[in-house]
Amino acid sequence: MSGPKVTDAQIGVWGEKAELWTAEEILKHAFETFSPRIAVATSFGVEGMVVLDLLSRIEPKAKVFYIDTQFFFPESYDLIERAQKRYSFEWIRILPEFSPEEQAREIQPELYKTDPDRCCNIRKVLPLKKFFERASLDAWVASLRRDQSSTRAKIGIVERDAKFGLVKFNPLARWTWDDVWLHVKANDVPYNDLHDRHYPSIGCRPCTRAVQPGEDMRAGRWSGFQKTECGLHK
Repeated sequence: MSGPKVTDAQIGVWGEKAELWTAEEILKHAFETFSPRIAVATSFGVEGMVVLDLLSRIEPKAKVFYIDTQFFFPESYDLIERAQKRYSFEWIRILPEFSPEEQAREIQPELYKTDPDRCCNIRKVLPLKKFFERASLDAWVASLRRDQSSTRAKIGIVERDAKFGLVKFNPLARWTWDDVWLHVKANDVPYNDLHDRHYPSIGCRPCTRAVQPGEDMRAGRWSGFQKTECGLHK
């Protein structure tokens, strides 16, 4: 990557300072430092919608990308339409190499039922890697929170993303589930209707179910497998 040469020491300094910053201040710092070579990822979960809402007041024309696995719920596609009508970002839709039909024919039918890691790699990780390779970015923004799961408990607000060779910002890292919903309600932020039907974490339709009382918030993802992440954030 060309652009700002950022050392691990500098990232560490930013990360320490950012523990005292608001999410808005983190976003401002990210864009002041890396614009125009920065983009925001969203999967249109409620955290992602909060990041977009905050971003709309800071960089209303920012690049925002999403990976359309082509396995989304109808409610997710409805939210995408509503979000694109509300916010004037430069929207970038990323598609996998194979359509669902091609994947079923050329690789395996219903691959997600037997090898969800491979399915996620084909439909999420590889498309994102190819996007980053051609997009000439130095940094990206995600919407991860530390209290989402044990695998995210130690994420930095600013960190080196070794997998993709970029600086990564997690402006909601310190937020709680209640913080997210307080912002949504106070600012009338659009969100996926499935959240009202016990889907706190929403991914692809075949691999996401409603969460039962007492279950972990991400228990509805890849239920029945020892899998907690799609591979984009580890």
